Amino acid sequence: MKVRVGYGLGVQGLRDEERFGSLVDGLDGCGFDSLWLSERVAGDAPDPLVGLSFAAGRSARLKLGTSVQVLPGRNPALLAKAWASLDRLSGGRALPAFGLGNPIAAEHQAFGVPRDSRAPIFDEALPLIRRLWTEDHVDHDGDHFHYRDLTVRPKPRQAPPDVWLGGRAKSELRRCGRLGDGWLASFSTPGDCAAGRVIVDDAAAAAGRAVDPEHFGAMVTYGHDAIPDALRQRLAAIRPEVDPADLVAVGLPALRTRLSEFVSVGFSKLVLVPLTEPDDWAGELEQVGGAVLDLQT
Repeated sequence: MKVRVGYGLGVQGLRDEERFGSLVDGLDGCGFDSLWLSERVAGDAPDPLVGLSFAAGRSARLKLGTSVQVLPGRNPALLAKAWASLDRLSGGRALPAFGLGNPIAAEHQAFGVPRDSRAPIFDEALPLIRRLWTEDHVDHDGDHFHYRDLTVRPKPRQAPPDVWLGGRAKSELRRCGRLGDGWLASFSTPGDCAAGRVIVDDAAAAAGRAVDPEHFGAMVTYGHDAIPDALRQRLAAIRPEVDPADLVAVGLPALRTRLSEFVSVGFSKLVLVPLTEPDDWAGELEQVGGAVLDLQT
């Protein structure tokens, strides 16, 4: 099992966007595997594809993923074009990961999709994107999208890119088994991930397919000090049954232990997310990398 450690910003974004280049340089220099950018229309995080394109031009090595990008409300053909372009220009480093979108109603209006329509749109759009990546002259008549003899070029360098899915609800895990190439969990404990993987694998088997055993990953939030009260309240709202200390590793020894726990249940793609933006990215990444990057195999 190949363990890889990446890094993400979560939805909090950056206080100083001019320091984004320092983050990319630090990840590259320290040996982190990948950069993952999340989507939040009303947050300070950069648009993920724009940010990843910037990173692709600055690093020739980092893999480039979303954690996650909202799929319902986007044109599948144009999204297929954007990801194929990033994959070609980066030399095959794109790691698209899609989700239904944040449960905040105020954000739904930005995508123009009612909440109860998100899942069926997602289920139709994702297979269509894969067809557009691999076929020319695509015909499609669905409930939401209609194409006649549509060709999208360039094709991605990967043939096609693996698509990871987010989510934690059982319906989302079953969708990952039916349609996804990997599962990227968030705000989940190692125990949650072990139980969720069973659901993903069972759904995949029922659909006559299998998810690569190395395509299970988790976002792992960490901090150096106590968990802020605002975050405790947020975690209590989304995971009231879980102790916040089980979702956020405080201190680098605790972070290393948490990563090892994920690896022990077969989750080998790990994305670190800092609670706050450090004053010095180079120093932060050297410190964190020195504590955990030897776990990479």
